[in-house]
Amino acid sequence: MHKFILTRGLYSLITIWLLVTIIFGAVRITGDPSKMLEESGADPEYELRLKQKWGLDDPIHIQYVKYVGNLIQGDFGTSFHNSLPVTDIYFGRLPNSIKLGLAAFLISILIGVPLGMLSAMKVNTQWDNTGKVFAILGLSVPNFFVGLVLILVFAVGLGWLPPIGKGDSSFDLAVPSSWGFWFLDLNHLIMPAFALGWYFSGSMVRITRSSMLEVMGSDYIKLARLKGVPEWVIMAKHALKNAMIPVLTLAGLNLVIMVNVAIAIEVIFDWPGVGKLLFNGMVDRDFNMVQGVVLMGGLMIVALNFMIDILYAWVDPRIRLSR
Repeated sequence: MHKFILTRGLYSLITIWLLVTIIFGAVRITGDPSKMLEESGADPEYELRLKQKWGLDDPIHIQYVKYVGNLIQGDFGTSFHNSLPVTDIYFGRLPNSIKLGLAAFLISILIGVPLGMLSAMKVNTQWDNTGKVFAILGLSVPNFFVGLVLILVFAVGLGWLPPIGKGDSSFDLAVPSSWGFWFLDLNHLIMPAFALGWYFSGSMVRITRSSMLEVMGSDYIKLARLKGVPEWVIMAKHALKNAMIPVLTLAGLNLVIMVNVAIAIEVIFDWPGVGKLLFNGMVDRDFNMVQGVVLMGGLMIVALNFMIDILYAWVDPRIRLSR
């Protein structure tokens, strides 16, 4: 078990290093942010001072070594745009993205899991066809399109809900008080949460259906039916319990993605979260901000995968013995 943990830990570190290297190179392909000042007619000396301040006057390999060295010390850099530490801004916005992500996560679970179970239990029936159609629509219709339709219908047409999120200027700067996000008006959360959860509910339907069908075809389910165990007991006590393992794994990864990469939804609904922060960083060519937000999200996914691997190896010893 110790060897397995060390191996998976090494793989995780390699993944993080690759992520750091790729994002470092990718943001610099977009161009020099100081050129934006030059285009606006800024003083060349002021532009040069900014490049020196931001560390962009060094050769690319020196910039990379300095960036990796700062990351090892827990320093993600300072935002070019706000002149504040990236970590302070990120964690100031994170509570709002967590709220949106959790709400969308619950919607995807409440819609996807029951519909996937029903589709598996009523295979090759009208219920199954309905589940398949819903899954295809959920995966094919972009969430930003769903968001725009919701705004047109429920905000513009009916006037039931506000068209944008809680646009509080205090979220533009990282302040500890932003952790009071639990008290935000829930009316601003309904539409962005549904638009975000819509897409992931389609994947939940598909994996729940396939997992349930696989479990329902196993020998112990057939034996339980031969013993005369009621069908609802078989589904609730035996089939659902074993079918939920891959479902929960996907749900956990979806939650991390919802929190960190809900760019289109947060921009459309003006939701002050991490996704909108990443979008603004890309528009402003704020290298440190883009690198910090992407790396934070990547670290969450790598850490979650590492914990899932360890949990699987603990539950099923065959996994650690086969690697």
